[in-house]
Amino acid sequence: MAANKYALPQQCIEGLYVEHGGWLRGWLRRKLGDAGTAADLAHDTFVRVLSKDALPEMREPRAFLTTIAHGLVLNLRRRQRIEQAYLEALALLPEPQMPSPETQAILFETLLEIDRLLDALPRLVRQAFLLSQIDGKRQGEIAAELGISIPTVKRHIARALAHCCFT
Repeated sequence: MAANKYALPQQCIEGLYVEHGGWLRGWLRRKLGDAGTAADLAHDTFVRVLSKDALPEMREPRAFLTTIAHGLVLNLRRRQRIEQAYLEALALLPEPQMPSPETQAILFETLLEIDRLLDALPRLVRQAFLLSQIDGKRQGEIAAELGISIPTVKRHIARALAHCCFT
């Protein structure tokens, strides 16, 4: 199998890991207060680096690594908030209505995917969609609340639906 001519040289990644991997784990451990999670996110940071076709010219490799790691920390915290809200909602269910552990896992992964899809939308598009679908507001109410026209509300809702259904 021919090597990808655009693949990063292994020694480049290896050098980055050897020189800065320990520092990154320490930075993450201080930020998160948990050595295990810090090690996982440091690993994930280097996986992201490996997935890149090319590395930018790095005058500050630690800044490059912390940018990636910071995004992973934000993703982790967002996931934790969603999980906490989901567990609180489950706790309110009567025992006979409690979904099986398998169904709970599927529902949680679905919530994460919905969150990912909605997060990719512009703020007003997402707000119009959520006001419509979650709050059950009419288009006129949404237009007044967001300070936009009814045709714009319709476009925003259609855009969000298309994004969520076809992405």
